[in-house]
Amino acid sequence: MTILRIIALIHGLSLIIGETWRSWGAGRPLVFVVDDYLIGGFVILGAWLMRTDTLRNRALFAAAWGANAGMLYGSFFGKLVDPASSNAGNWSIGVLTWLVGLAFVVSVAGMVAAILLPARPKPA
Repeated sequence: MTILRIIALIHGLSLIIGETWRSWGAGRPLVFVVDDYLIGGFVILGAWLMRTDTLRNRALFAAAWGANAGMLYGSFFGKLVDPASSNAGNWSIGVLTWLVGLAFVVSVAGMVAAILLPARPKPA
C-alpha cells in the first residue's frame, strides 16, 4: 500500500505541476486549469488519509483514483480524436498527448489497485 500512496503523491503533484507549466502565460481559461489541480489534490488527499487504513479512507482513495481516470479519459481521447481543437499551452500537442495518456493509464491502474488492496487483518 505504501507504494500505491507514493505513486499517488507523484501522480497528483505531476498533474498540478504539469498543468501549471502548460498554462503559465498561455491564456488558458481558468476552468480548464483548476480541474487538474482538483483531481491532483484529491488523489494526494487520498494518499495522505491512507496513513490510517479505514474503510472510509479506502473508499476515498479509490474514488480519487476513479475521478482522475474519469477526467483524464476525456482529455486524452479528445486529444487523440481532434488534436487541432486542443490548446496545448506551453507543450507540443504530441508531448501533451503522451503525458495525458500516461497519466490516464496510471490513474486506471491506481484505481484498480486501490480497489484490490488486500483486506486488513481484524484486531484480535
